[in-house]
Amino acid sequence: MTVPRAAGHTSESVLIRRAAVRMGLQAAAFVTAVVIVLTGVAVLVLFQAQSRAAGATLDEAITRADDVHDPNRGTYMVMRVGARQDTTPGTPAGAVDEPALDRAAQGLPVAPEERRVGAVDYRVVTERRANGTVVQGILDLTDNHAERDQLLATMIATGAVGLLLAAAAGTWLGLRALRPLSAALRLQRRFVADAGHELRTPLTLLGTRAQLLRRHLRRAGDPLPTDSRSGSPPDAPIGPDPRVLADVEGIVADSARLAEILEDLLLAADPLAGRPHGEVDLGKVCADAIHAATAAASERGIGLHGPSGDAALTVTGSPAALGRAVTALLDNAIRHASRAVSVTLTRRHQQVWLDVSDDGPGIDPVLVPGLFARFATTESGHPERTAHPRRYGLGLALVAEIVAAHAGQVQLLAPGDDAFAGGRGATLRIRLPVR
Repeated sequence: MTVPRAAGHTSESVLIRRAAVRMGLQAAAFVTAVVIVLTGVAVLVLFQAQSRAAGATLDEAITRADDVHDPNRGTYMVMRVGARQDTTPGTPAGAVDEPALDRAAQGLPVAPEERRVGAVDYRVVTERRANGTVVQGILDLTDNHAERDQLLATMIATGAVGLLLAAAAGTWLGLRALRPLSAALRLQRRFVADAGHELRTPLTLLGTRAQLLRRHLRRAGDPLPTDSRSGSPPDAPIGPDPRVLADVEGIVADSARLAEILEDLLLAADPLAGRPHGEVDLGKVCADAIHAATAAASERGIGLHGPSGDAALTVTGSPAALGRAVTALLDNAIRHASRAVSVTLTRRHQQVWLDVSDDGPGIDPVLVPGLFARFATTESGHPERTAHPRRYGLGLALVAEIVAAHAGQVQLLAPGDDAFAGGRGATLRIRLPVR
């Protein structure tokens, strides 16, 4: 019987293999760049060396030449004395540079040059001796080019082999280096999956019991049936306290929201799984978050002000994830507010701005650079903040991650830009694209 591998193990294996392949490709790209640079330098040095060697060979041949007969292999000579011109037998047609001979005969300087005749390259050097004799040396570069081409082919072949070896070695080393990370990811996923499984059952029971309690409370307020003998109803039942019923309704809604958050967290923990994306009404998200936070705000004597569910501004994303982000900002603002927390929704061009403001002591400028880092805490450098420093834990870091996953940004507004006078308090703004 074949035992299927766990989905989490498959996810991490896929990620590890992808990372190892990327490392191999990066190593190959690095080796490619190095090989290209070294090959270019080697080719340049080779060209210069061959040019110097060809020039030295022709200079020596011209200096020692007494006639045009029997020059070195691959070399042809031309001598012009007055109107007489002798050429080495077998000189290829078109290899002799007649204009260079004419300029040298007139005493003009002539620079060495290379010329192609058919499919063959020649190097031509023309000099005028003191006695008026003009000597031109012609060197066939076929052997030089063949040597150069062979060297280039060898370098290209060895470079290709080196690239393959670099890619293979980079992938292998990447797999070895990432193996401990793979084990850590599997352990983390196992913990998240186990925790999610253990939490899902009590959350389901909590939601079920809350719904049963709500049903009992509603039935307690229903009118009793009429007495058939007397024709009059019995004593009217005592209905439930509306505040108790509202609290029970809140428990039912909160338990459902907790189940959604748990599912979203489990999806976020899977590196290959994507959150479900759809049209999200931010007005409703804010209204639900404010309603859920009302009890905590009331205990602290904080007033919550925000848009109603009718303020429809729609973005594309995950409702549960965006709800977590707004809830985290509200929780942070309530913990640090003095009297009020305000939530506003506005649209600016192709963006939606969601601002959460509080009238608390504000944020220490020292903390601002790391505000969205995990477990950021203010230093007690200000007397008015010593007793109750602002602590952020994971909340703002998770908000930043959720917003980034939705192609948005979260930022702290500058003092004085928030909704409260005097530059006190803090305003955190989420910017999300409208799609």
